[in-house]
Order: sequence, then C-alpha cells, then structure tokens
Amino acid sequence: MRARALPAILLILSMPLLAQSAAAAPASQTHSSDIGFTYSIPSEWEVIDSAPSVPAVQQQAAQNAPTEDTKKGLACAQIALTARHGTPPSLIVVVALPFACFGQDITEWDLPSVAQGASEGIKKSFDVSNPTYGTYALGVHGVWIERVGGTLIGHPEVKRTLETVCSILKKGVVCWMAMTSDDAALQIFEHGTVTLDGDAPAALVPLTAFDKKPPSGF
Repeated sequence: MRARALPAILLILSMPLLAQSAAAAPASQTHSSDIGFTYSIPSEWEVIDSAPSVPAVQQQAAQNAPTEDTKKGLACAQIALTARHGTPPSLIVVVALPFACFGQDITEWDLPSVAQGASEGIKKSFDVSNPTYGTYALGVHGVWIERVGGTLIGHPEVKRTLETVCSILKKGVVCWMAMTSDDAALQIFEHGTVTLDGDAPAALVPLTAFDKKPPSGF
C-alpha cells in the first residue's frame, strides 16, 4: 500500500520536532491549513515556530527512508502546529500531508494503517502501555484515535498520556498528536474545536470517541 509512506513521515518527523527548542511564535487561538481544516487551542498555549528545524530533520530522515514514496512524503509533510503549555510541559503537534504535493490520494480505506503508523512513531521515545482505540465520525469524516500511557525511555520519572487522532480530508491527511502531563491538558487537546472541509465546528474528540472499537485484528 502506497499509503505506508505517511506512517513513515509521522514516525520520523513528529518525535524529533518535539525535542527541538525553537523560538516562540505569536500565540493564535485558531490555526488553519490549506488542506482544509482549522483547530483551536487556548491563547495561553505557547505556539512553537518549528519551521527552521524542519529541513534538517527531513534531510536526516530521508537518508534512512526505505522507499522513494517515503522520501517524497517526507518532502511534502507539513508541521501545521506545535504548541506547549505548563510545567512539566504538555505538547500538541499537528502534521499534515497534502495530496497535491504527494501526487496521490489516500482513501478512507487506508485510515487504519495510516493512523496506526502515526501512533507507532511515539514508541521511538516512549515505553507505552494499556492502549485504547476508537473510531468515530466528525461530520462526514471518519476519525481514528489511540490513547496510551507512556514513560520516556531512559527517564522513567517522565510519564505522559499520549493520544493520536487522524482523519482523511479532501486535500490531504491530518494527524493531531498530544503528549500531556495532566488531565487538564488532555482535555484542552480533546476539546479543541475543529472544522474539517468546511463542516460544522466540533470538538476534536467527542465523549463517545472510544465507544466504537476498530475491527478485530486491527
């Protein structure tokens, strides 16, 4: 499946960017992407300008890319938002892949493999346990979610709740990832308002998100 390029993008790009120390950009409550979504977070969250570090991370990741599709995907991946808040810090990262750049569409049928590939990236930095999965709809869009508990590798004192949410839009794929140090930050992440392809605004993660499980064997 050519959609396997996206999991590689998310696996390689998301975690190194979180480790970067970048200058703060002006906080903005609502963030938008030209692939067709918006996402809102409180203004007190610090928005990180990760753009200066992206080319170096992409170049390093491309050296280990297993396929040409993966290399192409790496070049097309966009970090739509990186934000942090609190002490110890909680982090939110939003990654997008535009189809126009990637040169091919990814369909709803590919969402499970794409989303699980995104969540696998977390395991490069965290030992995880007790995963919980769910699927739900936001308007006409299917959404996949995973929540796990995580301990930073080499630093067992650093514990986080890790959540990955992915959906496929008309113009690309988007995944939201959170590493939260407390329940309040997790609620901020989940209650952030999204619009997908112009649909009515809704919370990113509804209260019923984990009521419907992915098919067995997923």
